Amino acid sequence: MLFPIENEIRQVKYLNGIWRFRKEGRLGQGFDEKWYDRPLQDWIDMPVPASYNDITVDKSLRDHVGWVWYEREVAIPRDWQNKRMVLRFGSVTHHAVVYMNGKEIARHKGGFLPFEVEVAPYVTVGSNRLTVAVSNMLDESCLPYGVLKDADPAYFPAGEKQLRYEFDFFNFAGIHRPVRLYTTPDAYIKDITVKTDICGAEGIVDYRVVVEGETEDCEITLLDADGELVAKAKGAAGKLRVPNAKLWEVRAAYLYQLDIRAGEDHYTLPIGIRTVTTTATQLLVNGKPVYLKGFGKHEDFFVKGKGLDEALNAHDYELLKWINANSFRTSHYPYSEEMMQMADRQGFLVIDEVPAVGMNYWKPEPVFTEGKVDAKTLAHHKDTLTELYERDKNHPCVIIWSLSNEMQTQDPGALAYHEEIVNHMRALDDTRPLMNVTDNVSERDTVGQLYDLVGLNRYYSWYFDRSNLASIYPRLTREFRIWHEKTGKPIMMTEYGADTIAGNHKLPETIFSEEYQVEYYKENNRALDDCEFVCGEHPWCFADFATAEGLKRFDGNKKGLFTRDRQPKSAAFIFRERWSKK
Repeated sequence: MLFPIENEIRQVKYLNGIWRFRKEGRLGQGFDEKWYDRPLQDWIDMPVPASYNDITVDKSLRDHVGWVWYEREVAIPRDWQNKRMVLRFGSVTHHAVVYMNGKEIARHKGGFLPFEVEVAPYVTVGSNRLTVAVSNMLDESCLPYGVLKDADPAYFPAGEKQLRYEFDFFNFAGIHRPVRLYTTPDAYIKDITVKTDICGAEGIVDYRVVVEGETEDCEITLLDADGELVAKAKGAAGKLRVPNAKLWEVRAAYLYQLDIRAGEDHYTLPIGIRTVTTTATQLLVNGKPVYLKGFGKHEDFFVKGKGLDEALNAHDYELLKWINANSFRTSHYPYSEEMMQMADRQGFLVIDEVPAVGMNYWKPEPVFTEGKVDAKTLAHHKDTLTELYERDKNHPCVIIWSLSNEMQTQDPGALAYHEEIVNHMRALDDTRPLMNVTDNVSERDTVGQLYDLVGLNRYYSWYFDRSNLASIYPRLTREFRIWHEKTGKPIMMTEYGADTIAGNHKLPETIFSEEYQVEYYKENNRALDDCEFVCGEHPWCFADFATAEGLKRFDGNKKGLFTRDRQPKSAAFIFRERWSKK
């Protein structure tokens, strides 16, 4: 799916800003009363993009389970009336039903990837009413996974729902990323796929263009960063050869511009020439070993929740550079396209992860059943992988696809399930390694051999052997060696951390103190340094973030090296120095 761009042919209208908003009083009220048939009544102001949960001081809205409704007017310019028009949502969490002038035009399931619909048949020149019903409800067929139940009518209003989920971040909901309306010619460039390779000093750009509608052959030109012509070709598929290619390198990005003209349409795609491979002990970018330094992080901030905030994204990148990081994992869902574009420009490496999180701990029915897989969960998992690939396939920053986080890979049927998703992803993309992030032990795991890297989440001396810092080094080194002997794959420490209250100081160190976090990481890092097959470390996590209320969480998860408002804790300085040398 191509990102909307504006040029002499294509036009883009942003529909961000203040929308009308209303929460249902009972589940399905808006559909029963046909709120889409007329202007929304009894509404409040709601910003887009943003989560709706923390905008007001209404607890019932923050904790709402069910549908909410958004609405705004959309003005169609007169000079657009004979053009193809596409309405595109960057993400709506987790379910969306879209209406234009009272007519349903689109539905989408999945809260972290874009969807779009052609709207020319449903609009007129001038004002049009756009209505979006949004649900945060999750069930066994969703990613992330949840269980939706009827609330006990003895204690809750009749028909009220309760949502139970085990993923450790707040279930923020709403229209989280930009809404755009854009135009193309009737015959248009629908899709582009780019794969790159390196042969000596020559860069190879394998391209495929999909054109919808009858048009002339594609004209392809490749421009360097100064706009100078490097290569050109004709046809919808082929190879461009780039002599003395400037490679896209870690923290030293170089982007070419792939310029495509097909009939009246014109699209320009930034690309980077680079390769990603693995050995038994290393991750290689452009044939050179790379040690991943960075974080798992979250799209999370005060008031806006998971709503796109480009100023915050830019600040986060500055903090990543300050601490000498080179990478991050999109735990536990795809991040915004704007975040990926910044990674392309700045040379950060991204492990791109789908929201297969919070599965298999507590469900009444396991996802993995004896001899087969759960069909609904698997189908949506595959759909999400396809949508992620279609969105992010051309980003040079994306070096690894992460297919799940902390599934219980010892369950009956786990192997069959993972074979399905691995085969699906490899059929889509043969240029990037695949990773499964696990908190399982090697003796029980059944799927590690399917993947190119092993991502391990370990919290020794926090969730296990709490406050026993001396246990970290022997346990971790022993376990890492067992994993490597079993799989023959490089190991990455994808999560390790300890909750820390900023400003809480204790000598000797105690849990939740900054001193404990520092000593905790020193012991973990000592183990990582003694295992030559470890290819990276991502402490959990970049910054504190919101979670559901619970006795083990005080105002959210406090494992960040930075506070939620992006101030460093003591451990941040340990990693700043460590990563300047490693």
